[in-house]
Amino acid sequence: MKHLFLLFFLISPALLAATLPDSTINPTDSLRKIQLSEIVVTASRISENVLKSPVSIEVLDARQIRLSAQPSYFDAIENLKGVQLLTPSLGFKVYNTRGFANPTNVRFVQLVDGMDNQAPHIGGPIANALAPSDLDIQRVEIVPGAASALYGLNALNGLAQLITKDPFSSTGLSISQKTGVNHVSDPLSSAKVFSETSLRYAKTIGSRLAFKVNLTYQRGYDWIAHDASDLNPNTNTSLGLTGTNNPGSDLVNNYGDESANRRTLTIDGKKYVVSRTGYFENETTDLSLNNLRGDVAVFWRIRPTLTVSYRYKAATLDNVYQRTNRFRLDNYLLDQHGLTLESPSIQIRAYRTRENTGDSYNIRSMAENIDKSFKSDNQWFADFTTQFTNSISAGQAVTQALQNARKLADFGRPQPGSEAFNNQVAKLRDINNWDIGAALRVKSWMYHVEGQVEPTRVFWSGFRQKTGIDLLAGFDYRQYVVFPDGNYFINPDRTDHNLIYDKTGGFIQASRSFFSDRLSLRGSLRVDKNRYFDPRVNPRLSLVFSPTENHNFRASYQTGYRFPSLFEAFSNVNSGGVKRVGGLKIMSQGIFENSYFRTSIDAFQAAINTDVNTNKLTTDQAIQKNKGLLKPNTYTYLKPEQVNSIEVGYKGLFFTKKLYVDIDFYYNVYRNFIAQVEANIPRGTNPDSLAYYLADRNQQDRYRLWTNSKTTVYNYGSSLGIRYSAGRNWVLSGNASLARLDRTDQGDGLEEAFNTPKWITNLGVSNTDIWQGVGFSVNYKYQSSFLWQSSLATGTVPAINTFDAQVSYALPNRTFGSLSFKIGATNLLNRPYTTFTAGPAVGGFYYTTVVLNLPE
Repeated sequence: MKHLFLLFFLISPALLAATLPDSTINPTDSLRKIQLSEIVVTASRISENVLKSPVSIEVLDARQIRLSAQPSYFDAIENLKGVQLLTPSLGFKVYNTRGFANPTNVRFVQLVDGMDNQAPHIGGPIANALAPSDLDIQRVEIVPGAASALYGLNALNGLAQLITKDPFSSTGLSISQKTGVNHVSDPLSSAKVFSETSLRYAKTIGSRLAFKVNLTYQRGYDWIAHDASDLNPNTNTSLGLTGTNNPGSDLVNNYGDESANRRTLTIDGKKYVVSRTGYFENETTDLSLNNLRGDVAVFWRIRPTLTVSYRYKAATLDNVYQRTNRFRLDNYLLDQHGLTLESPSIQIRAYRTRENTGDSYNIRSMAENIDKSFKSDNQWFADFTTQFTNSISAGQAVTQALQNARKLADFGRPQPGSEAFNNQVAKLRDINNWDIGAALRVKSWMYHVEGQVEPTRVFWSGFRQKTGIDLLAGFDYRQYVVFPDGNYFINPDRTDHNLIYDKTGGFIQASRSFFSDRLSLRGSLRVDKNRYFDPRVNPRLSLVFSPTENHNFRASYQTGYRFPSLFEAFSNVNSGGVKRVGGLKIMSQGIFENSYFRTSIDAFQAAINTDVNTNKLTTDQAIQKNKGLLKPNTYTYLKPEQVNSIEVGYKGLFFTKKLYVDIDFYYNVYRNFIAQVEANIPRGTNPDSLAYYLADRNQQDRYRLWTNSKTTVYNYGSSLGIRYSAGRNWVLSGNASLARLDRTDQGDGLEEAFNTPKWITNLGVSNTDIWQGVGFSVNYKYQSSFLWQSSLATGTVPAINTFDAQVSYALPNRTFGSLSFKIGATNLLNRPYTTFTAGPAVGGFYYTTVVLNLPE
């Protein structure tokens, strides 16, 4: 943190100037030239022509970034074929491919120059927190689908590689100023200004030494999550209380009215389900965006083909983030040190990532504990019951009596923005127990070392000459370390020591070409071992058939896997009366064996209410009648999850190489999905009274356990991408992606939610120089509606239809440098949409960007 602020103050005077992506590419570059020369490295961990990649790979290059109507390259990834975007926050966007999406995407890996930029305790990418700036990005490579055979760990759904500019070939000073506005015509907020200032400086010292410095500072106001739909609409239907008259409602983005904040009250011989009032998200949390990130890198060319480099990256975040609940990240710090030795045939890389959640907090816990600190649950429900009884006795209608009871029980409740409310927020955000506070206090580290070598190029060149076989081999070791804070994590062995979780692995890949390079065969095998699990073996077989230079057919089979993340394995969270416990045996032994499914308990309690309210049974009679609904927990300890995937595809060029076509089809089989099951343990020991314990919320301990689904899940999909260079700098592009859940062999209810639209399509038209240096682009996106399921909220995400557009102008190159301007908008028509249930409404974002490039 100190290094980052020192860097900021050293160069802050330069931030008064302005800029965005580098304009070094000639605007007349043709699609033909780009496609034929594009070299990618991510699909096979070696350099290869994009047309001959053995698996699907999407590339976002500097030219596409410059033409994009999106405000940044990270936003522009959304328009690549097969990519689904989730927007938990203006400053935090999550990408996924091929289904089973969630805002904490532990199945998708994000690398920056080969280094994983995940938050260690989460086990998944933390969006663009440690990503390169717009000024330093060279290109993005996306591998949709499983990549575990080469990359291991979490590369189950896909992999993104963000590749930065080489300071030896891209030198000088670049400054960017992006200014925007959002919340235009928003009933919940006045229009807000967004600002992003970026700086990049790169310099060579002689022929062997180079360095670069990057800094980006963002300020703005976040998107607002304010969905008032009821997630619990039927809880009082036996009493005819629905809609706004439902006293047990659970509004999507209102927190403090969830299951843990509801009780069944017996009043005048009837059972009413009543929830506490709660607060909406924008009433409970600060929505200001204040993010700072930067990096420093030094490169030394020991020889022309051998380079050693050191990189330091750091970021501090203040914005909203979503996992099982929504969080406010405050003074959240993430940094990374990395050292790399690189040659054409050997790579060795080591890095350490550190995470400190700072003053962050759980928004739901904040809301419900403001309620509880004002008045305990026991007192609130007692006051509610007394007032409701008095109102009914006075002859009031039930709906009016319920309103009066809530008003009386809430009397004196802290109001958002008041001194009492702000004092409670300050107090609760420092209490590291979500049963009584809201703080997120995690300190974690990730250590990683890896290497790869092409032995047939370094040691066994004779073997390659005799057999034609190229070999690639690699290894890696990763260790997670977390400080046991006593709430989020504990050390089950020794509470006074840090918690350690590690794995090691390696791979070998062999490839050979036949028939004058028209047929290429490649096979790889990877083995990984975690101390809690047996070794996992993952193969990949692929072939590419190129009857001509312009036409390439591919097919592959591979398996993917992931070990449980640190959070899934070891979490120990008190959360609103529910204990979330990691799924390793060392964490949850005794809980799985003695618990009952919460779903069966809910059904049992609902049946009791119906029989008392409708069938006039006594509570004892209703308990005895319905106790058969209770079901013991049949799940057990965590295992790794896996996928088997088949893919076929084609890439080709037509019409004198002006039309580029890329199509793929895949079929996946998932097993042992890691998911959560809710199960409660009765507190009493008398087996004859089991049903009575589980009929009473106060007589049971509630758990949410990480486990594996017993269901095998099948899904398939296809995508088509087209780009046409029409001449005179005109480029027409489009892509369409289909994703479908095929079937499940059981449907045990713990399958990871598919959470993916059936169709995602993009259509675009652009021209880099339509008139005297003026360029433009327009993009249209359609995304079909789909079912979103999560532990926070389940609902239908409406279809998305949006237009993005930009107009740019580049001044003719001068000896002093270049200057470019860009004016654009995303969601141009300002039609708010959400990308997932409980997520924020994303409205129009209107921006200008000025970029100044000064040569060294």
